[in-house]
Amino acid sequence: MRILLVEDDFLLGDGIQNSLNHMGFTVDWMKDGRQGENALTSEEYAAVVLDIGLPLQDGLTLLQSVRNKGLHTPVLILTARDGKLDKLKGFGMGADDYVVKPLDMEELAARLRALIRRSAGRASPRIQLGKVEIDPDSRQAWCEGKSVDLSVKEFAILELLMQNAGRVLTRAHLEQSLYGWGDSADSNTVEVFIHHLRKKLGSDFIQTLRGIGYTAGRKP
Repeated sequence: MRILLVEDDFLLGDGIQNSLNHMGFTVDWMKDGRQGENALTSEEYAAVVLDIGLPLQDGLTLLQSVRNKGLHTPVLILTARDGKLDKLKGFGMGADDYVVKPLDMEELAARLRALIRRSAGRASPRIQLGKVEIDPDSRQAWCEGKSVDLSVKEFAILELLMQNAGRVLTRAHLEQSLYGWGDSADSNTVEVFIHHLRKKLGSDFIQTLRGIGYTAGRKP
């Protein structure tokens, strides 16, 4: 899952980015409000972690601007401001969650997963599609009831395909979800991960629509 982090504190931002990357997220980190709004309006993200006190453009102005533009991406405000009026103002402008610094990284990750799950209309953290079931919170996968060992990137592709069951996702879409800005991938990286997933889950679980992309949960 690709996350946008907008935070101007270098040490905190670096810690959040590294921690969330380690937990299976792909994180693009912007350090001021204008960069954050440009990223959010030009790229597709599963959720946003947004500081309020940002240079060039504060977080609440950014939030109000993107909501006025019709963007519904879940936004978690991360700030040192813990007053009731601050929280009410944030929620009133369209925030979906509010976390006060200092924060626990595992709690932040859990809150992000909950936001993403709710935005997709799912109540249960687990996703099942045919013989395959995954738990995005624990990063576990099962095929016909048996545990399947997946790498971080393999799980990320599988999760995205199962979240979009029946929909065809292009290779570019998958790459954008796997790699943030500044990361590079070989031209056949997605194909290699798809190949590994088919070996572990069965050749018929993920279909290729030649020249278009990949899908799961759709009859070949």
